[in-house]
Amino acid sequence: MTVRIADMSKAEAISSTPETIAVEVDNPRSPLLAGFLGSMFLVFGSLGVGWLAPVSELRRLPLFIWMRTEAFGVALSIVLLAIGGMLLVRAWLRLGQHVMVWGSQARKATLQAVVAWGLPMMFTVPLFSRDVYAYIGQGRLMVEGINPYEHGISALPNYFQLGADKMWTEAPVPYGQLFLWIEQFVVWATNVHPEGSIMLFRLAGVIGIVLCIIYVPKLAELHGVNPHRALWLTAANPLFLTNFIASVHNDALMIGLALAGLYYCATQRVIRGIVLVTLSISVKPITIVFLPFIGLLWAGKGASWPRKALFWLMTAALTFGLLYLLSLVNGFGFGWINGLSAPGSVWIWYAPVGLLGLIVASIFNVFGLDGWGMARWVYDAGKVLALGIVAWQVFRGEHDRLMRRLTLAFAAIVFLAPMIQSWYVVWLIPLFAVTGIRDDWQVKTVYFMVSFFMVYAISDQLDVFPYLQTEDLGLALALARNAAAIIALLFALYLIFLDPRTKHLFSKSDEPVTTRPVI
Repeated sequence: MTVRIADMSKAEAISSTPETIAVEVDNPRSPLLAGFLGSMFLVFGSLGVGWLAPVSELRRLPLFIWMRTEAFGVALSIVLLAIGGMLLVRAWLRLGQHVMVWGSQARKATLQAVVAWGLPMMFTVPLFSRDVYAYIGQGRLMVEGINPYEHGISALPNYFQLGADKMWTEAPVPYGQLFLWIEQFVVWATNVHPEGSIMLFRLAGVIGIVLCIIYVPKLAELHGVNPHRALWLTAANPLFLTNFIASVHNDALMIGLALAGLYYCATQRVIRGIVLVTLSISVKPITIVFLPFIGLLWAGKGASWPRKALFWLMTAALTFGLLYLLSLVNGFGFGWINGLSAPGSVWIWYAPVGLLGLIVASIFNVFGLDGWGMARWVYDAGKVLALGIVAWQVFRGEHDRLMRRLTLAFAAIVFLAPMIQSWYVVWLIPLFAVTGIRDDWQVKTVYFMVSFFMVYAISDQLDVFPYLQTEDLGLALALARNAAAIIALLFALYLIFLDPRTKHLFSKSDEPVTTRPVI
């Protein structure tokens, strides 16, 4: 399967002379070391402002006590966190600039970056999210024989000591059967030890990262896209590494299984592919969106509508049959469906639909009307529009662009939701990378988005002891977030406007974009 997507940076236009081949990558040591330093800064910064469970024994260690309870220790942690995160962004950009030709040496440098930057993150206190503590609570529910689809973690004694966000207190679990079993195994194996559980969840995430490293290049080659550049855009990306390792999100396993499944479906090993995509759905059900496109892949190019309908039916029967068998094993059925509404019930200001809802609510509230009731109509309209775009991509378009159509459908679901999290964006980057991100406004958009979400993540979730400011218990956290945001934002502005090495990556270029023939 191929698509008519041009994916070639200007560096790829260099002729393959012997001199060029000898220097495919011009000394990547500098960005590799810079990224390693940034990752180490995240490790030490996390000691002071990363998310620790109240029951964690680390709170008793003198270094943690100083960094978490003394104003200077917290300030130092914030500075290290902000600078470390943005150093990773710069190192990633600079690594791409050091590549002369996107060949095997570029792949080697990218894999070195993944190891050098990702390995220290394995030892951070969880950063930018505390969802991993909800995983521990849900695993404890499983171990104690409580249905997590019917009961929140508040059903557990002393549940607040687990460190999960209060939103999980009564919220239904939105994860599938496979991830529930992973949660159960982790909690059983560690006896609810928080740091041990975090490490095992990270190891599960590493499996997803390895799957991405394996199948992103394979999928890119199917689409006539340079596999080594696609790998750099995906696996060495600081959003990819921080969300999947430092933040311990289960999305790593979800997207890794999905990419593996898509590859096998695209190479006519459809049964194996559907099994892998089904396992992805049983981690996080959002990848259920892939199914109609898999049915089209299975039906083949030029298939009639009756044939497409038949293969859609076969795809659905196989997927939901496997999910039903999994539900029989744990006895919980399809309870995860109840949890799927949770992301749509909240909003954030930088999501286009969320911002529009805020504006509508503000206007109606001025006139004494139910502004937030109207905002919910806006959110629902965004969902309807997203479903319309998904349907359009399913029923319209060329067969050779099926993977791109899937990517655009998935992007519509993400960007037309009232809440967009940074890890939602990481779902999309591999899909766009394997179907083609041109070296023009498209890759610049990626650069801007990575910079924005890194700045936001750095300032969004910090675990700061409230008693550092006795006069106003909320002041410490507000000051910490503002300080982190200012430092990270200033660094980002430096990269975009002042840094002589990176500023042209974000600016308009008059150089022609090189295209490559379809393979």
